[in-house]
Amino acid sequence: MKHIRIISPSGTIERKYIEQARERLESWGFQVSIGKHAFGACGRFAGTAEERLEDLNEALADTSVDVILCSRGGYGLQQIVDKIVLPTRPKSEWPLVVGFSDITVLHALMSLHGVPSLHASMCKALATLPEDAPQVLLMREAIEKGKEFQHFGTSHFDGKKIIGGNLSVLYGLQGTPYSLNTIIDQLEEAPVLLIEDICERHYHIDRMLNNLRMSGVLDRLSGVIVGQFTDCDDDKLMGCTVQESIHQALAGYDYPIMWNTPYGHVDENEPILFCGN
Repeated sequence: MKHIRIISPSGTIERKYIEQARERLESWGFQVSIGKHAFGACGRFAGTAEERLEDLNEALADTSVDVILCSRGGYGLQQIVDKIVLPTRPKSEWPLVVGFSDITVLHALMSLHGVPSLHASMCKALATLPEDAPQVLLMREAIEKGKEFQHFGTSHFDGKKIIGGNLSVLYGLQGTPYSLNTIIDQLEEAPVLLIEDICERHYHIDRMLNNLRMSGVLDRLSGVIVGQFTDCDDDKLMGCTVQESIHQALAGYDYPIMWNTPYGHVDENEPILFCGN
């Protein structure tokens, strides 16, 4: 029986979503435990930096934990990522980190060490979406299969490592030990980059994409997966739409690009394995 530990390393979350997610996961046959501070609140955060770090480090160190399910995103992991204590056991035995949005920080950390992680929905979706919703069924399959999960809707990227996540979070990691270029340095082959975002201004998105271009990230890829840019309104002063800005930033690269994929801040957010086989 797989053991799932639910923690809240970023933003605060309503207790009911964790409890209802736990009920669903247990109904699927998983053992579920909850971090000591998962229900915490300290302003916008689920506890102090020290409390959130304690829960994360405990989950990583616990050899009985197979999956670390982050309860939600928000903001907060960038405060503590450089203080995380990674397991000393073989990487094949590290737990599978699950989440998206601010959890992109943990995906970057795992990818840096060549450890698979699952970009997927979190507690609110598990608590509120119908049992037979396609993304819920995929989520169950992904947790059951863990690092062997292979669902992906294209043959373009078979055998390719996938990295990335939330564009704003990735941008915030540029120039740090967890940057995309640092991750790519550790990989044997050029990876595929997934990007998505929510509530970002049009010109901010353009700025971040140009950062990836000028820093050389876009030159080092074998493909791009463009997820959902939810509530990112077009700015008429930019002279184009948000999607056109993304097209312009990626123009000239000869690798495949997937557009309008079901990854990001939408109900249909599907699980996808980062740095998997």
